[in-house]
Amino acid sequence: MPRIARTLVGLSIFLLVAAARAQPPQPPSPPGPLDAAGRAAAVKGAADALRQRYVYPDVGERAAQALEASLAAGKYDQIVEPAAFAERLTADLQAIAHDKHMRVAARGLPPGPPPGALIGPPPRGEAGVVRSDKLPGNVGYIEVVGLPPLDVFKDAFDRAMAPLKDTPALILDLRRNGGGAPAAEVYVASYFVDPAKPVAVNKFISRNPGTDTFRTEEFKSSPTPYFYGGKPVYVLTSGFTFSGGEAVAYDLQALKLAKTVGDVTGGGANPGGMAPISPDFGMFVPMGRPENPATGKNWEGVGVQPDVAAPAADALKVALGLLGQKTDQTSIDALSQARLFTPRNTPNPASEAAIRRMLDELARGEPNYDLLSPGMQEVTRQQLPRLHETFTSLGPIQSASFVEVDGQGGDVYDVKYANTSFRVVIALTPDGKTAAMGIRPPGPPPGAAPQR
Repeated sequence: MPRIARTLVGLSIFLLVAAARAQPPQPPSPPGPLDAAGRAAAVKGAADALRQRYVYPDVGERAAQALEASLAAGKYDQIVEPAAFAERLTADLQAIAHDKHMRVAARGLPPGPPPGALIGPPPRGEAGVVRSDKLPGNVGYIEVVGLPPLDVFKDAFDRAMAPLKDTPALILDLRRNGGGAPAAEVYVASYFVDPAKPVAVNKFISRNPGTDTFRTEEFKSSPTPYFYGGKPVYVLTSGFTFSGGEAVAYDLQALKLAKTVGDVTGGGANPGGMAPISPDFGMFVPMGRPENPATGKNWEGVGVQPDVAAPAADALKVALGLLGQKTDQTSIDALSQARLFTPRNTPNPASEAAIRRMLDELARGEPNYDLLSPGMQEVTRQQLPRLHETFTSLGPIQSASFVEVDGQGGDVYDVKYANTSFRVVIALTPDGKTAAMGIRPPGPPPGAAPQR
């Protein structure tokens, strides 16, 4: 269930490289001032995407007609700044669809966060896992802020959960979770499902593009290193909890495996992905909707309603009180008695070689698909002609310097060629296959605040 994309969240590959229209290719930059043709192209692309892909065809048709009517009436004529035009299209779409994932972004600029999404980068973590701790009363605590592809997420989550096996109760903190992949979301829930009685945790009903027909995919619980069952589990939520983070809270609540404590969540359920709608703009188009097997519903527009309502800032204190551990403290740093998981801060020994190999293979147009995860195989095949054209003219790599491990478990490198450079993020599966890879201009994303 691709959600709000962080660095590696919910996507197998997202090579953000410029089309090979300049030599040497440059990282994407924001478009210049818009003219009538640029505005018209964006509206046409958005209308086509809505008609072909949006999960609710009738709503997509109304939204498409509304954009076209506004363009024809001259309501967009005075907008020349790309970011302002993206914001206006987003607002006009939201007024019709009321879908919190749907938004437009200008090329080279980060999309504005949907309502309820955490502004700024996530806290320092590994594959979305920030920490696990023991709290007063030997209560276990784990914070998860993102849900990257399962091949990336599973190892970090298992390592964080391992020392919590014998705790008498668990607090799962999703107050800063912005979403991610369905398999990772369901894997979290699987720790609390009796392995002898696997269940359908969630299912997704997705539109077949260009048609009014749909397909259904069901996600069932899967084996985990141990079963954390028969113990109290509390899930902390906030208005920032969004999309896949909401799915974890909603599904555990619906299956009566946990109780939620905190604020009502952001209310964005419908999965989709970012797609280009013109040379200057892209749009996140929700193509499906979740349907919980227990309730037959989801949380779109209403959020997950907490079992115990409390200000998000007080949710940890309240959950501990429900477990008999009264306290006036509200922060995990003040309450932690032992920190049991620390995110990795050194590179995977195989990541630099994997980057060099992958970029060399793209330049030759000959990827070794045996060394890619299934998701990477699929998207690399789709993008190979463009990627080959882009990288073939760059020559050999001059250097690859490790920068950091990002919050979603990817190793970040600055890769330099003779006439250009890129910042490359790569994540490997435990058996060394490339599970995710991204390329962007050097330095932090535009507008990003420093991570901690």
